[in-house]
Amino acid sequence: MSVEQPLWRALTAYRVLTMVYADLLFAFKSGDFERPWVGVGFLAVLSVWTLATLPKVSGAARCTKRFLVADLTIALTGILLTPLADAQAQLQDGPTLPTIWTAGAVLAYAIKGGWRWAAAASSLVAAANIVERGEPSRDTLHNVLLVWVASIAIGYVVEVARASERTLARALEIEAATRERERLARDIHDSVLQVLAMVQRRGTALGGEAAELGRMAGEQEVALRSLVAGGLSRPSHVSEDESQGAVVRMVDEPEEDGQHDLRTLLTPHAGSRVTFAEPGAPVLLPRPAAAELAAAVGAALDNVRRHAGPDARAWILVEDWPDEVVVTVRDDGPGIPEGRLAQAESEGRLGVAQSIRGRLRDLGGTADLVSVPGQGTEVELKVPRGKAER
Repeated sequence: MSVEQPLWRALTAYRVLTMVYADLLFAFKSGDFERPWVGVGFLAVLSVWTLATLPKVSGAARCTKRFLVADLTIALTGILLTPLADAQAQLQDGPTLPTIWTAGAVLAYAIKGGWRWAAAASSLVAAANIVERGEPSRDTLHNVLLVWVASIAIGYVVEVARASERTLARALEIEAATRERERLARDIHDSVLQVLAMVQRRGTALGGEAAELGRMAGEQEVALRSLVAGGLSRPSHVSEDESQGAVVRMVDEPEEDGQHDLRTLLTPHAGSRVTFAEPGAPVLLPRPAAAELAAAVGAALDNVRRHAGPDARAWILVEDWPDEVVVTVRDDGPGIPEGRLAQAESEGRLGVAQSIRGRLRDLGGTADLVSVPGQGTEVELKVPRGKAER
């Protein structure tokens, strides 16, 4: 049940009780009014309106802005009609025609829209009371201030309660998702992961094409374990480009406040021959920058698969600094011979020049490549946060 629902029930009872109070107070003092017919007409309208609109104050969904405006208009009209019904009301500092029923109209604003709506409504009521009195007395200012403070306080409490409800609902969703993931992890561990591990062992033992199947099963086992254990990325769609020998992964991850967690884009690259090291906290970048940086990492890994051989291992290291994000891709392949990159660029093969350095240049970052023959290659990608935001 909503936290604010009891407030709506209390407001419903308050409106009925204050309506009865206003009617009885006028009935006992009607002889003091110079034009009692004005009071009778207004209170008749007030009573019919209060009873007819009880469903409107039964919940936030039914309490519309149009109703709130009409309700407050009736309260302000009753305050301003008081001197017309009794010219001595200004001098005697007596109650207005709607009396404390007016506070119910202000409280409806507070429960529906929070403290800002309450402040606006109570300010209008304060202005109407000052106009009705002509020269406000101490009691008038006291009553106005009381309504103003009480309505704002209730509006603030309602806003805090709504925020707490949203937080609680989100926590319950996360808890339910975590329990479901743990259940699935147990089922997968007892079935799929064990089968993949067996295929890897048997394939390696048999050799030949079976060894290749075993290697692929091992990669899928590592990726599946990472997905089940960490839950960083959503299920990825994997396709094999046989002509290029490259694995392309597309991760569907929602955007959050214009920022994207770089880890979710890099996690699918992890496998039996690719080790992924990441920070414990999200590495947030603008979505286009995160996608470009992940594409540059993918291009670097493609180069490892093509040129370092099928047995080469690769490591991805993500470092999240206050002013920049650094991603390092290193392999243990044979390295790049001196002058090979320049020759490839002259031949029109722009993998490193465009897919890696070009992407980082567009982001305002840098791509440094260090290769030692016989000791592998290291690519360091740096993206300054300020330039990435722009």
